[in-house]
Amino acid sequence: MATGLDEVGTGMIVDALLKQDRSQPSGLAVSDPFSSLTYRNLTSLAAVMRDVVLRESKAKSVGLLLPSGGAFVGSMFGTLWAGKVAVPLNFLLSPTELADIVRDAGIDLILSVRHFEKTTQELPVRTLCMEDLPIKRRVLMARLRGRPPVGDVDPDALAVLLYTSGTSGAPKGVELSQKNLLSNCNAISESAELRDDDRFLCVLPPFHVFGLTANVLIPVVRGLAVHALPRFSPPALYRAIDEFKPTVLMAIPSMFGALLRHQSACVDTFANFHLLVSGGEPLPERIANTFRERFGVELLEGYGLTETSPVISLNVPRHHRSGSVGKLLTDVSLRLVGEDGREAGTGEDGEIQVRGPNVMRGYHHHPEETAAVLDCDGWFATGDIGALDSDGFLYITGRKKEMMIVGGENVFPREIESVLEGHEAIEEAAVIGVPDASRGEVPLAFVILKPNHTTTDIELRSFAREQLAGYKVPRQVVIVEDLPRTPTGKTEKRKLRELGAALRAGDGQNSP
Repeated sequence: MATGLDEVGTGMIVDALLKQDRSQPSGLAVSDPFSSLTYRNLTSLAAVMRDVVLRESKAKSVGLLLPSGGAFVGSMFGTLWAGKVAVPLNFLLSPTELADIVRDAGIDLILSVRHFEKTTQELPVRTLCMEDLPIKRRVLMARLRGRPPVGDVDPDALAVLLYTSGTSGAPKGVELSQKNLLSNCNAISESAELRDDDRFLCVLPPFHVFGLTANVLIPVVRGLAVHALPRFSPPALYRAIDEFKPTVLMAIPSMFGALLRHQSACVDTFANFHLLVSGGEPLPERIANTFRERFGVELLEGYGLTETSPVISLNVPRHHRSGSVGKLLTDVSLRLVGEDGREAGTGEDGEIQVRGPNVMRGYHHHPEETAAVLDCDGWFATGDIGALDSDGFLYITGRKKEMMIVGGENVFPREIESVLEGHEAIEEAAVIGVPDASRGEVPLAFVILKPNHTTTDIELRSFAREQLAGYKVPRQVVIVEDLPRTPTGKTEKRKLRELGAALRAGDGQNSP
């Protein structure tokens, strides 16, 4: 069984799949509510999609607008097999946002399903729906003929382009290489002590780096089975636990919170799991405590970013500490840099900066922004503030950059502000994140109107919804005469947060 980077060949990520095809062709690879694929069938599907991509795309990058499941895994490996860059697309985004990504990535083909046809029809690129391809017949033919060749791949070659919200408004493409992704798979597998009989339950979307690495790549690299739910819902997840008997679940805190609110679970529902990992957003203490009290299991928090493929640190069953995000993975180096530029000592706060084979190549088409966070020695500045205890456990204590995490998705205020300021009635907008019981944080907007203009909260949120993904739309838009400012005229977000807290308290609600 292939176990990682050292055992794959010159084809890198694709070789990981081919090794499983040779060593355990009849072993279950990936299942979803519509199909179940052995490693032999998954490899055949990937070979078919390789041929489709080579025939239909002339560009370097191919878009994948697909839910979690066999179709995504086969299409991604097929895209890489064709020597192309895979660009998983966030199906929660608006057509306007997706169109910008399509143009920036240079995509000339999207692989999708009919469920997203309304969205794809508005995009400036050709789309092929999986349902329109004679997949079954071609898979049978692929099993009869020899496997197509896999060309030599540079470990530093771009493999995946993932788009994340940018500080300046427009999403940035994070360039992740073959080595970035495989090294993180290896380090996670080693730290988490994955077993040869582990079975993954996938509830994370594949366009998110957490879902991509944890539920698409790691299972294949380790030759393990994964059952994917295209859409998260507590009833479906609990049914999958009964039917599939998974042992590994990686999810975001708001998902674990939703599981607690549903009454389908009993005290031993999670007894078969040896790894329940929470990531993507801070894990509230109350969720961790309630899970422990109700089910007798630990939620193990980890930390990472899209730019780090993604995991930097992880709590594991044998070594975990409540409130921390665990210890560093084996091949990741970390330093904490204080405001004075000096490295922080034990227990002292500093900006988290990391270096390792998992750190991205850079931001696509954004050399200046890359240089701002990635220095010539390979140190990546995360923008998060943290501290290390004497045993090497990392704690996240704050953020240097203005970013919200809404249901596990990174959202930068400037992106929302730019959209609101495009409304004819808005002179200026300022957006902050406020706590929310179900999604961790939600956006709250404050706007100043232009002279002699009127509008409403409902109108502005509807306007924003036309251009932004639903999770980026402000929960409330507050019209104000002016914004709190620093002596230099810059909006003072700290005071806005105080005002937001007062609004929430006045409403007597968990969120505005």
